[in-house]
Amino acid sequence: MKVVVIGEGSGAAMETIMSVYPRHKIVADKFIERGDVIGIGPFDDKSGNMSIFKTRVAAEQFVTEDPFILEGIIKSFVIRDWNDNLLPG
Repeated sequence: MKVVVIGEGSGAAMETIMSVYPRHKIVADKFIERGDVIGIGPFDDKSGNMSIFKTRVAAEQFVTEDPFILEGIIKSFVIRDWNDNLLPG
């Protein structure tokens, strides 16, 4: 089982998003380097983003550290368990 974090964007201006992005990238890179993240990025329509984690613990820790969440770029999020039937855990 994997865990997905789906964030809903706040409608922030791109300038605001990009001002927070460097801090977000530092946190995301830490989780990527540890091997906790399988995929991460925004939706094409700019309505939010999604991250796929190997464990719930990693997903829950990420949302407590991510500047996009802490600084209001993402106004709400859900953490959901996901049964990925194609790829091994």
